Amino acid sequence: MPETLDQLVMSRRVLVTVGAGGVGKTTTAAALGVAAARRGKRVLCLTIDPARRLAESLGLQTMSAEEQTVAPELFARAGIPVTGSLTAMMLDTKRTFDELVVKYSSSPERAARLLDNRLYKYVSTTLAGTQEYMAMEKLVAVQRDPRFDLVILDTPPTANALDFLDAPARLADAIDSAAMRWFVQAFESTGKLSLNLLARSAAIVLRGLAKITGGDFLEAMAEFITELNDLFGGFKQRAGMVEAALRSPEVSFVLVTSPAPMSIQEVLFFSERLEEAKMPRGAFVVNRFRMPPPGADAPPSLSEAEVAVARHGLTLEDEGPARLVQAHGDLVRLAALDALHVKSLDARARGKVPIVRVPELASDVHDLRNLDEVAETLMRGGA
Repeated sequence: MPETLDQLVMSRRVLVTVGAGGVGKTTTAAALGVAAARRGKRVLCLTIDPARRLAESLGLQTMSAEEQTVAPELFARAGIPVTGSLTAMMLDTKRTFDELVVKYSSSPERAARLLDNRLYKYVSTTLAGTQEYMAMEKLVAVQRDPRFDLVILDTPPTANALDFLDAPARLADAIDSAAMRWFVQAFESTGKLSLNLLARSAAIVLRGLAKITGGDFLEAMAEFITELNDLFGGFKQRAGMVEAALRSPEVSFVLVTSPAPMSIQEVLFFSERLEEAKMPRGAFVVNRFRMPPPGADAPPSLSEAEVAVARHGLTLEDEGPARLVQAHGDLVRLAALDALHVKSLDARARGKVPIVRVPELASDVHDLRNLDEVAETLMRGGA
């Protein structure tokens, strides 16, 4: 039998929530944090999403790159018995990249040159895969922090599973590419860009670029690539550590989706990619799952609706009871549709991965009470 989500919360060192944008992934991560803190765990919730609503839900003014512990009195005021602690922190991609530069540069001077390079300042936040890689890098950095029993990582919204899983290897490949080596060869011997040292075809291309961008830009680019190349060994070693960390038995992935067919197809693709990469899938979480209303098997008649309206002392327009009957029928059909869509998850999970259905709430999650409601639904295995 696969472990339930509450067992994963109590036994794992790291939980990673993954899924497309807009399916409630960040809320799920925060709710798991509340659930673990309730049960005595010291939790760090590391998020990529700076949404103000999440900060408000945790009773914080704003999410920041500094650690912020949710005050015990906030839990007490919400009537939530917490014996552990919950700390929240937002990933700062550039700060994480800067810390790696300082750590792996061969000298403080080389680190300073790279950090000062105008191209680095741009690339360190926009290079493809940087955010995904730095999320994993931060995870490795905090995974062994003795102050925390559980680290929950809310990953960037992912349009393609490969962006997330292959980020370490792709970043290392980018640093070690043929184009990088061209610039290193042309720059290293003199400290200035020397097109004479490059192959004739490459020199022609770069001279043409210089006319368009200006020689200063190429100098900055050459310096950037040379200094980044100095870090290559450290980056490659670190990328290997990141990939190994994702396969650790201490780690489990929580795959979050909505009942919408496109979201389910995407999370199934991600699940298959995790399985291929031998990375542990812990649970599927289906957010905003519409439950059938009371009396779904025996819908009310018009006369029963009229009696119910009168019994509750409600005043409705003439067509009110008929609209109530219609709304009830619509809810029954929508709930059946959600159940049908989630059947594809049941078929593909084959009993190996638990599926937790979280019912659609009457309102958005906006405070600790709402988060706790979601947390306890998750811990009892869903609706």
